[in-house]
Amino acid sequence: MTNINKIGLTWISFFSYAFTGGLVVVTGIIMGNIADYFHLSVSKMSNIFTFLNAGILIAILLNSWLIETISLKKQLIFGFFLTVIAIVGIVYSHSVFIFSINMFILGLVSGITMSIGTFLITYLYSGSKRGSKLLLTDSFFSMSGMIFPIVSAYFLEKKIIWYWTYISIGGIYLLILILSIIFHFPKLKNNTHQHEKVKENWNLNIILLSISALLYILGQLGFISWVPQYATEIINIDIKKTGNLVSSFWMSYMIGMWFFSFIIKFFSLHRIFIFLTGISSILMYFFIHIQNYIFLQCIIVSLGFFSSAIYTIIITLASLQTKNPSPKLINLILLFGTIGTLLTFIVTSPIVEKKGLYTTLFSANIFYGVVFLLSILIYINTKYRKNFI
Repeated sequence: MTNINKIGLTWISFFSYAFTGGLVVVTGIIMGNIADYFHLSVSKMSNIFTFLNAGILIAILLNSWLIETISLKKQLIFGFFLTVIAIVGIVYSHSVFIFSINMFILGLVSGITMSIGTFLITYLYSGSKRGSKLLLTDSFFSMSGMIFPIVSAYFLEKKIIWYWTYISIGGIYLLILILSIIFHFPKLKNNTHQHEKVKENWNLNIILLSISALLYILGQLGFISWVPQYATEIINIDIKKTGNLVSSFWMSYMIGMWFFSFIIKFFSLHRIFIFLTGISSILMYFFIHIQNYIFLQCIIVSLGFFSSAIYTIIITLASLQTKNPSPKLINLILLFGTIGTLLTFIVTSPIVEKKGLYTTLFSANIFYGVVFLLSILIYINTKYRKNFI
């Protein structure tokens, strides 16, 4: 494989995360406007977005089978046409049912695309480069998280209807289509069968890391999805400043990934994992107990920075548990992370409805705290295995 082709495939991975990030992150910003559009309450509208998350989950479940039956290039090209169909459906439909189907389709496309992007990075890179590239790939998720809340807030401020946000996100997939046509993909069928022949010894840490991925994503999205409503209703901040809070989180998240993609090479992954989950839990606690906008801005920037590398470290640690990590092992962590995404509104919407926004954010803080405890347990278990195995 030529170096130019390798770079091209890497950029497809980058954009795959940017596409998924755009779809997931803008939900909290435009959810109120979509609820008004369909004449639903915000809590009921949030349940509709479960279709997006369900699509992502099912796509990752299907990915192991799809890789063996349909080429990566064909999957991405077909994904573009599904994206166009879904966005057109969102624009021209006035039915909640049709909107739900289209969100499900976008979830399927983004899940398959993100799964392909992750697999390409683990296929193309090894060792410390893999962890570094995974961090850079994930940073494009947060880059979308930085850009699209600003774009959405601008549209809303200028009275431009909310579905233009999804049209602009669709532009990312156009870039994926162009790169998919230009560059050549590796043939993965034989490679996949070779991985199946190699016996993998999955240990307790893989289970603990999977649970950590689920709780981390559930905590992160449960927090950031309701920050806009919390800021406007509890702290009385206007929509533009609310958009800036969410955008600041993802901007610092992106910068943190770039920073840790370099730092990660010089420190123990386990110790960084413990440090980042611990400090992130503390910062989130302070955020939900302060009502000064300037302090909130500082805290959410710090939270984005220090929590940025957690998910990628979980994936990297899982891939290092066996000598020959298979696509199924990587997909397992992605699957649990996606279950966390799926559960975001299933878990948080009833809390919002019955207990309020403060309790919802505090529950997200608890999830972060549990991940911190799991990081310590994973470190202890790793030490134990090294001493006795």
